[in-house]
Amino acid sequence: MAKRHKLLIFILTIGVFGIINTEMGVIGILPAIAEHFDVSVSKAGLLVSLFALVVAVSGPTMPLLFSGINRKKVMLLVLGVFVLGNIVFIITSNFTVALIARAIPALFHPIYCSLAFSVAAASVSKEEAPKAVSKVFIGVSAGMVVGVPIASFIASTTSLQMAMVFFAVVNVIAFIATLLFVPSMPVKERVSYGAQLSVLKKLITWQSIVAVIFLNSAIFGVYSYLAEYLKTVTNVSSTTISFMLVIFGGANIIGNIVAGKLLTKNAIKFVVAFPFVLGTVYIILFLFGHLSVPMAIITLIWGILAGVGGNINQYWIMSSAPEAPDFANGLFLTSANLGTTIGAAIGGLFISEMGTQYVILVGFLSLILSSVSILLRKHMYSPKTNQLAR
Repeated sequence: MAKRHKLLIFILTIGVFGIINTEMGVIGILPAIAEHFDVSVSKAGLLVSLFALVVAVSGPTMPLLFSGINRKKVMLLVLGVFVLGNIVFIITSNFTVALIARAIPALFHPIYCSLAFSVAAASVSKEEAPKAVSKVFIGVSAGMVVGVPIASFIASTTSLQMAMVFFAVVNVIAFIATLLFVPSMPVKERVSYGAQLSVLKKLITWQSIVAVIFLNSAIFGVYSYLAEYLKTVTNVSSTTISFMLVIFGGANIIGNIVAGKLLTKNAIKFVVAFPFVLGTVYIILFLFGHLSVPMAIITLIWGILAGVGGNINQYWIMSSAPEAPDFANGLFLTSANLGTTIGAAIGGLFISEMGTQYVILVGFLSLILSSVSILLRKHMYSPKTNQLAR
């Protein structure tokens, strides 16, 4: 059983990596894509922004619609859609077709990620669920930080098409592994759509959604401009910037492992403390971000906390609606994407009005708002929340 559980978690992690890799991997090859389709880089950027927008919109609805179907069949369907989408993207020379080939898989993105978190959590005891979910989150982090440089390297050394083949191959591997090694997982106790939607009537759900939106805004509102910060404030070379981004990415994966252990031990105290710890790091960043060595250390710690933050976000919404796990994970994905969008937009405003160094302010403001929501939930639902956490 232990071996089967580890294999299941590993396959889910690969599947999540393949899906996130398809979403984020194009960031590193946008100039090549723009040249291939003969469009501007900003227009090519629609391949990223449109994908994220579709994920945000379909986050709550698609997992809900597929919540009563055999888990294995749904995972195979989603992975199959991603494989076909990648193949169409590889062979087309029409940018509109390429956009459609990205938008359709994006609709199914929340289904797989939601199922991956739910299945991982359900495969172990409630006490061990955060650890299992944190392992799947490694696939999320790897997809965000490993896929980009790999795709960029393949495109620069071979061709753009081969970089896209890389995306397809990962999804094919996940599809075959799911087909061969994941057991049939019929839904034993189907929760009605009405019962799942009823979690939106609970104040605790909305408090958790608000907290996640602002926590993700706090992280990605600043991280989105890390390269710009390193260039204009820390004043380091492009090679050093690439190295710093790798440090952040590697630290992000470490953060997933740390989060799994801490959420298992004392989730509530850990969640309450998180905004204050990240706020302290941002204060240090504001004071010493112009110095290269301290900035490298800050980036390492910040990267770990960013990985921790993703796990906290999923746990916080999931624990507010445990009776509807698929729908709750869909709400998590939408809330996180909204937070990223809002944070990046406000961060851009601070940079244009005050300068790059002051992008830290979006982090502070978002952390204050998230702390208020977290503390309100803790105060109003402390007994219930502690029961869920343990």
